[in-house]
Amino acid sequence: MCRRFGLVVMLVLLSLAQAAGQGGDEVDRYGGRRGIRWAATGFFRTTKAERRWWLVDPDGYVFISVGVNGVSLGPRDEPEEGSYRAAALDKHQRQPEWAKATIERLWGWGFNTLGSGADRETWREGMAYTVSLDCARTVPWGEGRTFPDVFDPAYERAVRRHVSRVCRDLGEEHALLGYFTDGELQWQPDEASPLTPESPLPLLAQFLGREDEAPGRRALLGFLEERYLTIGELNEAWRTEYESFEEIGRTPQVGSHIPQEDVDGFLRLAATEYFRIAHDAIREVDDHHLILSCRFSGEAPRPVLEGMGDYVSVVSLNYFGALPPAQHLREIHRVTGWPVLVSGFGFPKGRGVGGEEERGGQYERYVRALLALPVVVGYHWSQYVEPARRLGRERRMSGLVDRSDEPQAAFVEAATRVNRDVYALAARQQIQEKGGER
Repeated sequence: MCRRFGLVVMLVLLSLAQAAGQGGDEVDRYGGRRGIRWAATGFFRTTKAERRWWLVDPDGYVFISVGVNGVSLGPRDEPEEGSYRAAALDKHQRQPEWAKATIERLWGWGFNTLGSGADRETWREGMAYTVSLDCARTVPWGEGRTFPDVFDPAYERAVRRHVSRVCRDLGEEHALLGYFTDGELQWQPDEASPLTPESPLPLLAQFLGREDEAPGRRALLGFLEERYLTIGELNEAWRTEYESFEEIGRTPQVGSHIPQEDVDGFLRLAATEYFRIAHDAIREVDDHHLILSCRFSGEAPRPVLEGMGDYVSVVSLNYFGALPPAQHLREIHRVTGWPVLVSGFGFPKGRGVGGEEERGGQYERYVRALLALPVVVGYHWSQYVEPARRLGRERRMSGLVDRSDEPQAAFVEAATRVNRDVYALAARQQIQEKGGER
């Protein structure tokens, strides 16, 4: 039975590989590729066939998420002069008309998903969309901290209230691809950044510095007691002279050294609690939709991946290099067992990427390299609108349209060409892998 199913899948893949430039009757209403179909559940899900991961759309067709982030008119309080909002509304008159015209554009350019930061008005136009929940922002973190106290019952209550409010009306939405639990969280210090007094501390050190009765500090001390049993064993490993576990982090210890195993172990524990809370809050009101994890920045730390367990459906990663981090994407899958979505990519201006045609060529190289990886189920371009001159990494990325709502023609043409070929590219790679096994 399994052998016959594999043969059927391979025959369908051959038909996909021969049909480049899909469009018209070749894709269904969600942008899924007709020709290979699994059970239709009415919601997006994942599946693995012949060692390749795919998304499956609500009608049961194979689906690769080809998305754009930031499909938005922008903030209402932005100064009108030179703003995208002013130009777009002048052109389209009202937001519903803008949303309809924008979605039609995106379909024409081979996109099928609204990534993070899309205006709610665009969700009504039939294209697959994502929702960013921002769970970690439901409580204040405290000065100098980069992460919430996920062990505090008040945090879990706040997340449950927030998620219920956002998700209660989305549970039966067929076009909803899934939820990002958060944007880019600071799971650990950035190794590429210079060490300064303002640099963020590892989570273990941050939680050690919390108040005596803070649930996060109590959880950390409990974690250390389980690992060492006695304060003497901890002192030997840490090169310290504490008299009790309660004193840890409270008195200076010259020459002390916290073992990396402890840093990683607590990070793993905090990740498990973070993802459990988000998962349980979502599943309390929505049993159907994918949980797309937080959007990791550049690299997903291994202890965090080990801690997320079955609390996600897909692992999402933002990566802004010239080519995708193939080895790390494979590592994410090896550690978690889950497929990967590149939830944000782009090419910073002034770093070897010049005009529109050059950016278009880089876009094609990036996507082709990405689809060669059988663990990848989609990719989302970093932003829709060409940014104003502001600070911040995504602010420096190229948009699909300029601030007068006109397409960046050469770049869009190149993106459209490769977007329309995604199913053929993915299928060809799988066929080549199977051929290499014989």
